[in-house]
Amino acid sequence: MEVENSRLKIKDLPVQERPYEKLEKYGAEMLSDAELLAIIIRTGSRFDTSVTLAQKILAQDRAGKGLAFLHELSLEQLMKIKGIGRVKAIQIKAALELSKRIAAAYRYGNPVIIKAPEDISNLVMEEMRHLNREVFKVVLLNTKNHVIRVHNVSVGSLNASIVHPREVFSEVVKAGCSAVAFVHNHPSGDPEPSKEDINITCRLVNAGNILGIRVLDHIIIGNGRYVSLKEKGVL
Repeated sequence: MEVENSRLKIKDLPVQERPYEKLEKYGAEMLSDAELLAIIIRTGSRFDTSVTLAQKILAQDRAGKGLAFLHELSLEQLMKIKGIGRVKAIQIKAALELSKRIAAAYRYGNPVIIKAPEDISNLVMEEMRHLNREVFKVVLLNTKNHVIRVHNVSVGSLNASIVHPREVFSEVVKAGCSAVAFVHNHPSGDPEPSKEDINITCRLVNAGNILGIRVLDHIIIGNGRYVSLKEKGVL
């Protein structure tokens, strides 16, 4: 049939159902998740409009996590969905990364003061809770515990060779910081510390004491939860 040989397009939908026109007329907040995603992927496939393709992507959320599950999908997983090729998958991943960076810029745009473990969690939770690899970061602080910046130290499973005091404190010393906080994620979603987490923390605290740099805490990020090693009595 002729329709099967042509690409289905947004303009083939009734005007009131077209995401572009709806956004322009009513604002982005009035669009559904599928409609917003359809605008990102732009075009449909031979048999589906971009809205239908977006619905197929959202249907992959079998654990009921909501839009957050999109962060967990790799390029390869996206491309396994019929109608989602390399370009569409890259567009989606780029939009997700941009959203994380905007959120980070918003948080870092105002002075952030670390008074409690929750403050560190709030600073990095949305950025780190969906990562599929362990990432170790150092939060650099001034004398008033204002966040100067957050520095990435390593990517990969934590061990003594990867998270070495030399790499951890080199940027801290250069910045002249008087205090730091450590943070890393558990891709499993469970933030309970391992024996290796505790051993590394003790090693880094000892290094900080030698350098005259206070270690305020080490926060482990899970999926929407965190554990403070200070509250656990490790520090």
